[in-house]
Amino acid sequence: MTDKQKLADAIAIANIPTLLMVLVQFTGDKRWIAAPYRPKRASGTGDNDTGGFDDAIQKEIRDAALTAILAWKAGEPLALEAPTDDELVEMLSSSMGEKVPTEYGEMTSAQLGQTSMKWEDKIDVPEGFNVIVIGAGVSGLASAVSLQAAGVPFTVLERRANVAGVWQDNRYPGAGVDTPNHLYSFSFAPYDWSAYFALRNELADYFEHVADEFDLKKSINFETNVISTEYQADSQSWKVKVAHADGSEETLEANIVISAAGIFNPPAFPNIKGLDSFTGDSWHTAEWPKDKTLEGKKVIMIGNGATAMQLGPEIQNRVESLTIFQRGPHWASPFEQFRTEVPEEIRYLFQEVPLYRMWYRMRLGWTYNDRVYESLQKDPNWEHPERSLNATNDNHRAYFTSYIKKELGDRADELMDKVLPTFPPFGKRMLMDNGWYRMLRNPKVTLVDDGIDRIEGNKVITNDGTEHEADVLLISTGFDVLKFLSTYEIIGRDDKNLRDVWGDDNASAHLGTNVPGFPNFFTIYGPNLQPGHGGSFVFVCEMQVRYVMQMISKMTQNNLGSVECKQDVHDDYIEKVNKIHENMVWTHPGVSSYYRNTEGRVVVNSPYRNVDFFKLTRHVNMDDFITEPKKA
Repeated sequence: MTDKQKLADAIAIANIPTLLMVLVQFTGDKRWIAAPYRPKRASGTGDNDTGGFDDAIQKEIRDAALTAILAWKAGEPLALEAPTDDELVEMLSSSMGEKVPTEYGEMTSAQLGQTSMKWEDKIDVPEGFNVIVIGAGVSGLASAVSLQAAGVPFTVLERRANVAGVWQDNRYPGAGVDTPNHLYSFSFAPYDWSAYFALRNELADYFEHVADEFDLKKSINFETNVISTEYQADSQSWKVKVAHADGSEETLEANIVISAAGIFNPPAFPNIKGLDSFTGDSWHTAEWPKDKTLEGKKVIMIGNGATAMQLGPEIQNRVESLTIFQRGPHWASPFEQFRTEVPEEIRYLFQEVPLYRMWYRMRLGWTYNDRVYESLQKDPNWEHPERSLNATNDNHRAYFTSYIKKELGDRADELMDKVLPTFPPFGKRMLMDNGWYRMLRNPKVTLVDDGIDRIEGNKVITNDGTEHEADVLLISTGFDVLKFLSTYEIIGRDDKNLRDVWGDDNASAHLGTNVPGFPNFFTIYGPNLQPGHGGSFVFVCEMQVRYVMQMISKMTQNNLGSVECKQDVHDDYIEKVNKIHENMVWTHPGVSSYYRNTEGRVVVNSPYRNVDFFKLTRHVNMDDFITEPKKA
């Protein structure tokens, strides 16, 4: 088959709104973003492949796209190589069928790769200067790529035997990403994905590919567990105590420490009497054993969050029975591309026409990032605050309720009261439906919403005295997310212990990155950074890393030995964070989730749109920091 035919076959099934953007840049003709070529706005999170056009318009667009792409392949340059920010907003608005605010121009340019998110300028650091990065997951790899590009000496410390962080730990059946992996990936490291929502193995392979592609493993110390980090004011550096696989310990030194340890560790266990005395097999889903099977077993699963949403449907037909204990119901969104493979033709198009891939990713970014943000604000005049936040949020409730009822089928009357949340949509993590509601129709599956009183022998006994017998007990209760940076000790200036500063559940950091009293220490995926309204953390991570790289550059340029966030800057930032959260869904009185601490403060989620955080981290303001000249 010729390349021309391969492209023709790909374009015949390609996403029309994306092709239109490619056409604009290849031809420079803006009629492709005007009527009658403006796609209709899609509902939900689907790709809107046809754009809502009739067959004739679709054919016209596909034919024009093929002609333009073939001309480009033959050497014709892009007519619009680097659209302005205003042009990008105009294009994205047309592609999405809705108005995108003008303030998104610069971020759109970055997401398309016109402005690289990867640091590319060399930083001339002093002799002996080095950085330690703790963790080789998403954040650690992003940090390593930019440090290496800048020529800054660094070492990554990773407690596991390989890269990928949480994707090394999560090995339970059905484990995968619930953000499209074309978005849940680095802007600077595209990949030939086999599915739109990758499972665990492919995700781990991707991050290993990144490590190999950028030759990072030479700078990673594997099976090295960080015990403590302690700031040395006299040398303006950190001492990092580590333990190696052979049991030996070593103390390293670094000018800067970047904590990329993540928040999804360690596993959280419920406080249930007798949990440790269960006489059958029992394990946490984050610690899935390789030598155990569920085939033909009576299985009890405690928990019904994101992990359970993936695990339950996956194992339902392998087991003799599956009994699920839920503390409370969750909202779940239809999952249009669940287990959908990327057609070979589209994989070819992604590879051969990078502009198509980048615009496809850009459209995902708008769909999954800030699109629903406004609907998560409380309307003080809304007449139904007990069930929703505003009219749009109420429409979301009606839509999701209808979907759940449809999926439950002939068991809807029996199960709706158990599975329908009373809190507003998006109040807890919005799950993607992996077939959860259809699973509940399976005669093998029982959903229990009565609380657990205790465990005796191989039985789980609920508050009403009912005994549930099992061969295997699965603990699917997530992680101790609120206890940020709990896997090692961090001692800052004046012997200040970070755990004493934060307590067990009240972490706070300026931009989720800088903590007063802890000079030259930066946290990636710190407090108030999870994009709870939607989207991929990977881009948030890239924004943070770029911010940290700017700081290293400024330290070098200005001969600074230490930088430390001012307390009042930190406090003002947290006050703004809390104030914004007061008007958002996560502080709704009917919502209780891992996002909030015992005081009711939202600690995990960001109150900002992605575009807001992009602006906040775009340029380091040195006035926010106490600085010290480098000591001789």
